[in-house]
Amino acid sequence: MKSEGTPISVITAYDFPSALLADQAGVDVILVGDSLGNVVLGYESTIPVTLDDMVYHTKAVTRAARSSFVVADLPFMTYHGSLDATLAHAARLMQEGLAKAVKLEGGAEIVPAVRALVQAGIPVMGHIGLTPQSIHQIGGFKVQGKTSSQAQKLIEDALALQEAGAFSIVLELVTDQLAALVTEKLAIPTIGIGAGAACDGQVLVFHDVLGYGEESHPKRFVKPYANIGEIIRSSIRQYVEEVKDRSFPGPEHSFHMDDEAAASLYGSSPSRGSGAVTEDVSEEKKTAKEPQKVPVT
Repeated sequence: MKSEGTPISVITAYDFPSALLADQAGVDVILVGDSLGNVVLGYESTIPVTLDDMVYHTKAVTRAARSSFVVADLPFMTYHGSLDATLAHAARLMQEGLAKAVKLEGGAEIVPAVRALVQAGIPVMGHIGLTPQSIHQIGGFKVQGKTSSQAQKLIEDALALQEAGAFSIVLELVTDQLAALVTEKLAIPTIGIGAGAACDGQVLVFHDVLGYGEESHPKRFVKPYANIGEIIRSSIRQYVEEVKDRSFPGPEHSFHMDDEAAASLYGSSPSRGSGAVTEDVSEEKKTAKEPQKVPVT
């Protein structure tokens, strides 16, 4: 797609219904990001996300994806120890989660891990620029590549990841000039998020695209395409009101048994609820239920 000049569409998904919708919409790549820590699990960062969390959510996504290529994040500190441990962690995402590839954050420092994974037959997507797993080290959500030293380091990291065998690299919160230069230098695709229009593809978080969830500080690099959150809140609010005023459920939402079956439950009685139960017990049936008298001689 890079060689043909065809932009690559990427979106995150964390469960079956969101992945199904993304797949049906024709998304090229679904990323099961550790951003689920923020948007699904309610954490302040991605750091608390575990490998078990990632396997669980990746399994749900891959059950829905039919055409989209599914990439899953290796979470915090699962690829910085021994190479054997890194391979084992990635293997879980591939074997249990059924991911088609894994994504790692970092540059030259993770090259040995990238190389080992690729040699083991595991496709690797890189991720440089703003790396959320290192958010405390880099001092917050800041645009990367503003200085010449930062830019040079980022270029070197991108080339190192490519040489190690990565098939693509995410560029997050990188100046648009630098992202364009990196994209030009690499033979593999760049996927931008807050990195300008020159990247080979773009990725956004599912919830950001749809306005799904609370967002007090809208991100400059995000374009919301809907406001699903308000639709959901309004719908649930209406449901609550109808439960309170007893307009839901109505007769069309309820199920009724026939009168004879209802009579066997209630006995002869006037109407109950919306299904009238009338007295329909004949004298013959009443007599049949009376005990037989034993003749006395």
